Amino acid sequence: MNSSVQLMPTMASLYVDNLAPSVTEGMLYEKFSPFGRIHSIRMLSSFGYAFVNFEQIADAQNALDTVNFDVIKGKPMHVIWAWADLSQNKSGQENIIIKNLDRSIGSSGLLEAFSEFGNILRCKVAYDEKELKSAGFVQFENQCEAERAIQEMNGTVLNGCKLYVGPFRRSTLHDELELKAKNIYVKNFGEDMDDEKLQLLFDKYGPTVSVKVMRDQDGKSKGFGFVSFERPEDAQNAIACMNGKKINGKELYVSRAQKKMERQQQLAVEFEQKKQERMTKGV
Repeated sequence: MNSSVQLMPTMASLYVDNLAPSVTEGMLYEKFSPFGRIHSIRMLSSFGYAFVNFEQIADAQNALDTVNFDVIKGKPMHVIWAWADLSQNKSGQENIIIKNLDRSIGSSGLLEAFSEFGNILRCKVAYDEKELKSAGFVQFENQCEAERAIQEMNGTVLNGCKLYVGPFRRSTLHDELELKAKNIYVKNFGEDMDDEKLQLLFDKYGPTVSVKVMRDQDGKSKGFGFVSFERPEDAQNAIACMNGKKINGKELYVSRAQKKMERQQQLAVEFEQKKQERMTKGV
C-alpha cells in the first residue's frame, strides 16, 4: 500500500467519516483491502474522516456497498464517494435537515427511513449532549428527491417523535453561527496597537467583556487580537462596520472568532475540496 498522497482518478476514491480518533490507517487498510488494490489512504484522524483511494472503480463500489456503517472502535463509519459533493451537489438544494429525532436513531436508521426517496450520497446524525433529541442531515443525488422527502416526511412520527424535515444549506448554519457570535477576531493592525486602543476602536458598537491584543514573548504585537461583546448584535454590527476599514494605512480584517478546532476543520475540508477539484479536472 502507498500511504503518500498522490493524484489519481477521483472516481475510485471513497470518503469515510464518523471515525473514532483511535482509528488508524492500518485499520482502514485491513477493512478495505479485501475488496481490491488500494492506491493510497489519507487519514485526518483529528477530524474523524479519511479518503480511501482504490485503483479500480468496481472495487471501490464493492467496498461502498459492503462496509458502509460497519463499526470500528465503537462507531459506525459512513462511506460515500469522495467526488459526490463536487460533481453532483453544487446548488445545495439536495440537502435536507431532520430535527427532533429520537436519540435511539443513528445514521443507519436515518438512511433506512429516507432511502425510499432516492439515492443518498451522505447521511449523518448529530448529537447534542445538552439536548434530548438529535438532528439528522441527508444529502440526496438531486433536488427532486430531496423535495419529495421533505413533502412526505415533514410532520410524520418516527419512534414516537414528530419530525421536522426541511431544506438545509451550509450557509444557513454559517449565518446562525454569525448571528449568535459575541467574540470577534481582528487582524492586520500596526505594532503600536494595544488593548486600550483596540477597545477604543470597538467601544462605540456596544459594551465589551474583554479586549486582547496578542503578543509574542518579547511583548511585541502579533498583529491580531480579539474583542468579546456582551451582545451578539453588537458583534455583528462591529464586523459589518469595521471589516475592510483602514486604520493607519492598514486595512483591517474583522470576522467572527472561530474556535481552534472549527478553524482547523474548515481548513482541512477546504484543502481536500481543492485537491479533489484538481483531480477532477485532471481526469
